[in-house]
Amino acid sequence: MIVGIDLGTTNSLIGVYDSGFATLIADADGHVLTPSVVQFPSQGDPVIGRLALRGSTMAPERTVASVKRLMGRKGGEVPVDDFSVKVVGAAGSPLRLRIGDQLLSAEEVSAMVLAKLKNDGERALGFEIRQAVITVPAYFNDAQRNATKHAAELAGLEAVRVLNEPTAAALAYGLDKLGEKGRIAVYDLGGGTFDLSILEMNGGVFQVLATHGDTRLGGDDIDARVADFFAERLGIESSDPVLAARLLELARDSKHRLTEEEQITVCLPFLPEGQSQEWTFTRGDLERLALPIIERTRAHCLRVIADSRVEVSELNEVILVGGSTRMPLVRRFVSDLFGRSPNTSQNPDEAVAIGATLQAAILSGALREVVLLDVTPLSLGIETFGGLMNVIIPRNTTIPFKAGEMFTNAVAGQTSMLVRVLQGERELASDNWELGKFELEFESAPKGQARVGVQFAIDANGILSVLARDTKTGVERIVELRSAVDVSDEAVEKMLEDSLENAFEDMNARVFTEAKLKAEEMLPAVSVALERVGARLDLEEKAEIDRSIEAVRAALDLGSAQGLKRATQALDESTQRLATLLLESAISKE
Repeated sequence: MIVGIDLGTTNSLIGVYDSGFATLIADADGHVLTPSVVQFPSQGDPVIGRLALRGSTMAPERTVASVKRLMGRKGGEVPVDDFSVKVVGAAGSPLRLRIGDQLLSAEEVSAMVLAKLKNDGERALGFEIRQAVITVPAYFNDAQRNATKHAAELAGLEAVRVLNEPTAAALAYGLDKLGEKGRIAVYDLGGGTFDLSILEMNGGVFQVLATHGDTRLGGDDIDARVADFFAERLGIESSDPVLAARLLELARDSKHRLTEEEQITVCLPFLPEGQSQEWTFTRGDLERLALPIIERTRAHCLRVIADSRVEVSELNEVILVGGSTRMPLVRRFVSDLFGRSPNTSQNPDEAVAIGATLQAAILSGALREVVLLDVTPLSLGIETFGGLMNVIIPRNTTIPFKAGEMFTNAVAGQTSMLVRVLQGERELASDNWELGKFELEFESAPKGQARVGVQFAIDANGILSVLARDTKTGVERIVELRSAVDVSDEAVEKMLEDSLENAFEDMNARVFTEAKLKAEEMLPAVSVALERVGARLDLEEKAEIDRSIEAVRAALDLGSAQGLKRATQALDESTQRLATLLLESAISKE
């Protein structure tokens, strides 16, 4: 049996499909939510879940929370000051958590949470659990997805599918509510991540039309802002880790209470020098602090709406996922943005786990009516001669997917081809991200004679494999890219923004590069042809060719894309008779 797991930043859940229903499994104390928190006592085994959360204020330097934000990340990519434990790692190197004399990876800590879920599931079901569908934010890159799979392996689980959280939520809502056809937006604001996806269901197939998000934006940011506000109000320094943990716990509790109440009294006893403080904190105070954080989701939402090419009025439902969407502020924000009240019929904390469980049932054959299709967040391709990016799989392509193209040698006598795999939206290879590169050798051949097929294949987990094959000899290389774009989500957002802002300049650069390559190929070819059969041209024909050649050279010097394109076209037209004479000469010699 395959189980479904929501490995969340704040809480994690496990579920099983049984007797036609997706059921979440409770721990020994009857709780279905397991806090994604691990505490490492100075002596004894790690404490995981609710007990670790309760003890976090007593030993924050030994308590790891929100470790999901570190999954698959490297030094310099994540603000490490947000964590109560020491996070170390040089720029570009894997991050580690220093707890006492231990150095642990984020995968090892996440594996402990997964192992607890696995044990809770086995206790409830009475048999060993070996396989699971595990959810991740839609905008997790390849390295983060592989880190999630590695954490599962460490916990004794095979991650048979890494599923986007919004897609899982849509499955949980959509099975009974969309009917045969419909479009929905999934606004997912959890403890540490945000995603918005627009999906379409048609004849039992869920397809993600577009998705975007931020893997470092969520309720944790609101908690931290409220904690800082409390510290400022009290005029105290929160540099003491124990006091900082107390303030964060107080901020989190206040946020939860103000979801239901308009005003609360906040109490902070046992401050330094034996003091205690209490004050009134209102929902309005909380919303003023939280609004700038919630507003950060707006740009992502607008981009997804544009990418999906679906008008807001065409949406059948807007659904909310993630504990932070319980806040009245978030629900008003979503209502204003989409012009309709969101669907809140599902428990936002549980929807992703329910969807993962349903997907597990689909994979195991227990549920056959629905298929899930995800999409690629950015275009994938390779660098071609001239430094251009040749797109093989466009952005927002439904996965799993395979695509390929045939390439040839750009230089006579060339014996190998460097396959440089790129991801991004810019025209020039240098402006995109390199995912990896490898070399394929082949027999020496005249220019344009070698044939190398390149195929990209993305599996259901979003992992990219690249194959390059010499069609003459059958020699091939296959590379699975397990550490894709290790960059911050701000850089991902900037890539998309730059592609729009520089679209005109980029296209001009592509046009100029392509025209330059053609010109640099034509000029020597025309010179050779003139030497061989130029004497058979009349003076006017030869003068026209000379003028065209000078125009091409001048355009090359000026760097004008359109000018060079026109000049090469004119040279092509003026040499038509020359080409005919050259062909006749070659035929007569045979």
